[in-house]
Amino acid sequence: QVQLVESGGGLVQAGGSLRLSCATSGFSLDDYTIGWFRQAPGEVREGVSCSRSIDGSTLYLNSVEGRFTISRDNAKNTVYLQMNSLKPEDTAVYYCAADQYDSGSLHRGEYRYWGQGTQVTVSS
Repeated sequence: QVQLVESGGGLVQAGGSLRLSCATSGFSLDDYTIGWFRQAPGEVREGVSCSRSIDGSTLYLNSVEGRFTISRDNAKNTVYLQMNSLKPEDTAVYYCAADQYDSGSLHRGEYRYWGQGTQVTVSS
């Protein structure tokens, strides 16, 4: 049974940092692209970052490039999203998701498995 569980969200002031974790089980992380997505109230869910397994490549949403870093620890079956210099516009529910075809894409249609999300709130 595939499971993804996010943690690490919370309330932080603008300029602060958070590290999100995505603990996975039920599949081999070695074979999957893992993506982080976010959804603010009334907004479409958007891809923030992803990590492709086959070549280690990463991809970022333009607005988080240079501030967020995705990493993975396959031995721990966990993927992380380090978020620095947070801004109020980063406020959203953050989800991790798994793409079994390892596409390395930020298109949410590529992802079959999803976690329940963790709330990130950045105050100004």
